[in-house]
Amino acid sequence: MSGGDTQVSPEAFLAMLEMGRGVLASQPFSVLIGAEMHALSPGSVDLQLPLTAQLKQQNGFAHGGIVSYMADNALTFAGGTALRVPVVTSEFKINYVRPAVGDRLIARAKAVHTGSSQAVCTCEIFAVTGGVEKLCALAQGTIAKLPDSSKK
Repeated sequence: MSGGDTQVSPEAFLAMLEMGRGVLASQPFSVLIGAEMHALSPGSVDLQLPLTAQLKQQNGFAHGGIVSYMADNALTFAGGTALRVPVVTSEFKINYVRPAVGDRLIARAKAVHTGSSQAVCTCEIFAVTGGVEKLCALAQGTIAKLPDSSKK
C-alpha cells in the first residue's frame, strides 16, 4: 500500500482529523510551540506552525530544530495512519534546502511504502510568506510499529 491512495468519506476524514488533533494536543511540546493539524488521512498529513519570534534563530530564520520537529512529527503521523497502529520514528534524515523565512511552516508528509511493521515516508517542509510557499527542507524517515505491550 502506498500512502495517499486511499479515499475516505467526509465523515471518516473528519473523525480521523479529530483523532489526529487529539494526539497532537496530547504532545506537550507540540502545544507549547503551537503546532496545528490541517489535514490527516490514511498515509498523509498536513501540519502547520505559526512562525513566531520565539521559534527563530538569531538571523530571523526558523530554528533548524523547529524545522526538524515539523518533519519528524509529520513523518510519524503519515506512517502511523498508514500502518493503523501506534508507532514511533525509527530514523529520519533531513535536507535543509533554504532558510525557513516566513509567517508559517507547513509540513506535508506521505507514506510511500507500508509493510507489516514499518512505513517509509517522505516530507516536504515549506515556509509561507503572504500565501506564497517556498520549499525549505525535505525529509525521509522510517516509522516503526510499537511492540505489543501485552507481550512484555
